Amino acid sequence: MRLIGLVLATVFAIGATLAHAAGLELIEVPSGAEGRTLTGAVWYPCAAPAQPVKLSELLVVSAVKDCPIEGNAWPLVVISHGRTGNFFLHRDIAGALADAGFAVAAIYHPGDSSRDMSRTNDLSVLIERPADITRLVDFMLNTWAGARALDRERIGFFGFSRGGYTGLVEMGANPDFRGFAFCDDGSPDPICGQIRDRDPAKALTHDARFKAAVLADPALSRLFTRQGLREVTMPLQLWASEGGGDGVSLDTVTAIAKNLPSKADFHVVAHATHFSFATPCSPEQTKALPEICRDEPGFDRVAFHEQFNTAVLTFFRKHLGNTGKSKSSERR
Repeated sequence: MRLIGLVLATVFAIGATLAHAAGLELIEVPSGAEGRTLTGAVWYPCAAPAQPVKLSELLVVSAVKDCPIEGNAWPLVVISHGRTGNFFLHRDIAGALADAGFAVAAIYHPGDSSRDMSRTNDLSVLIERPADITRLVDFMLNTWAGARALDRERIGFFGFSRGGYTGLVEMGANPDFRGFAFCDDGSPDPICGQIRDRDPAKALTHDARFKAAVLADPALSRLFTRQGLREVTMPLQLWASEGGGDGVSLDTVTAIAKNLPSKADFHVVAHATHFSFATPCSPEQTKALPEICRDEPGFDRVAFHEQFNTAVLTFFRKHLGNTGKSKSSERR
């Protein structure tokens, strides 16, 4: 996503609220040999009533901060944001899933987020994004204070825009980086030189722990051929905006659906544009970032997200099983 850097981090914090009551904990995955520090948040089921939680001068959410963790066999869904986005961009979906009995974790992707855009045009980001998500899953299952409440066999993925690219790679897809249309033999762009110097696909991370995924307007779709998608066999719900935007079009997302080895649960959202998948904006957000927050005339983002969140929840319930009950217990 071509967002406006730190302005976005500030604007999306003003008046931000979760769509549903949920426990909320800020997390940090420590840096190490595998990568940079990952900062983010976890939404999870909480019985206590939500309260306004002031996280900074500009960030107030409706949640229960650090709610006591009580439960077991929660499915886990992790979220990957778009180019230069942030982990609160899909807070309504996170809240809806947590309210229904899921744990949801999301992080900033280092170098490609609203707080750090230093590597958004560098090939390293496309290689590291899937690895970031695998590190997040490892943290949630092994280090997070509520790890005992998670069902390790039921893990799902939600990705928007470049987060959709991230999800396809995690699911087993192998992009053909030669598909960058602007990279001809003489292009001076640094990312083109990096692609010519090595085969980036060899360094990508795939993660077989994911059992189902939801992708909305995945970016860089032209990198995925039918051959590159042949290992993507898990249940997939795929969403496309009719109007597209920010380098994503209905045609490119439709091509993904056609090239998958098995049929996806494919939805085309009439009159929507790329950023219609972001959580509905507050008046302050709309004023500061109209290109992100304003939709085409006649399109109701609030009404759409009520349907969108319900469809995503229904899909994850179908493919990850009932909340609070593990697949192993269902078989007994």
